[in-house]
Parts: sequence; C-alpha cells; structure tokens
Amino acid sequence: MIITISGDIGSGKSTTGKLLRDKLEYSYLSTGAIQRKIAAEMGMTTLELNHLTDSRLDIDEKIDSYTRALNESDEDYIVDSRLAWHFIPSSYKVFLLCDEEIAAQRISKDKDRVSDESNRDINHLVRKIKERRSSEQSRFKRIYNIDFEDHSNYNQIIDSGYFYPDKIVEMILDGIDLHYLRP
Repeated sequence: MIITISGDIGSGKSTTGKLLRDKLEYSYLSTGAIQRKIAAEMGMTTLELNHLTDSRLDIDEKIDSYTRALNESDEDYIVDSRLAWHFIPSSYKVFLLCDEEIAAQRISKDKDRVSDESNRDINHLVRKIKERRSSEQSRFKRIYNIDFEDHSNYNQIIDSGYFYPDKIVEMILDGIDLHYLRP
C-alpha cells in the first residue's frame, strides 16, 4: 500500500509521514526534502527554486520522477508530496490543511527549514508561505492542469492545526480502515 500525504506548507506532512513510516514500517519519500536539497545545492532558498522552476521544467521533472517511479512499486510507502496523489492514483490520499500562521510558527521552529534567525519572523514567513503556495499552484496548473488544493482529489482531509501528530496518524489509520474495510 502507498499512502500519499499532500497539503498546505507547514501542515505537518513530514512529521505525519515519518510517524506513519515508523508505525507501519513502510519506506518513506519526501519530495520536499528533495526540493530543499536541490535548492541548497544550487545555493538558493526553496522559494527561489520555485521561481526558477517557472522557467526550468527539468527541476520539477527531476523531483517528480522519484514519485512517478513509486507508481510501479510493490513496496509499501509513505509519500510526503504535494503531487503524489496525482502520480500514484491508486494510493490512499491524505490532505493536511493548516492555518498559515500556525504553519509559520511551525516552520520558524524547524532548524532544518530556517537556518537564519531573520527568517523566523512569523509575518515574514506567512508572506513567504502565501507566495510559495501561489507559485506552486500556478505552476502545477500550467504544467499538469491540476489543482492540488481541490479536496475532491483526496480520500481524507484533516485540519492539522487542531490535532497533535499522533492523533493525525490515528485518524489516517482509521480512515484507511474505513476506506478498505479492513477487519
């Protein structure tokens, strides 16, 4: 089984994905981590990389190729990616919602995502979240003709601002049980 976790920036996709990975002992792929690695290798921020991908489709292709390959896999996976639901249509698809201010607070505390103290300002981060979401939304619409924020694409929608990560994992597992009617 493959479980794809999409959602808002800072909604807890990676935290939830890693907890699910550990609980189910599945393999794990995060396209956000791949994107951050590519951005670091190019000496830029994730937002700068997003803007660059507007003119360089090879960057999205490189990231998306990891996800596409899983569509043919027999291995169990948790995939943390805004587009995995699209590339792996047979997956159980989860979307995590999150208020932008809560997301900014989470991101500001994540040393892997924000290394510069000046980037820990919540208002600054909210603006960056909105800008990145807009950039991704228009790019995904242009390239794939999809809307990753359209909730009809998913089996389960969870507002992660109201729950601790362990509870979100429990809700996902309950949703899977209901969806597949497992005993």
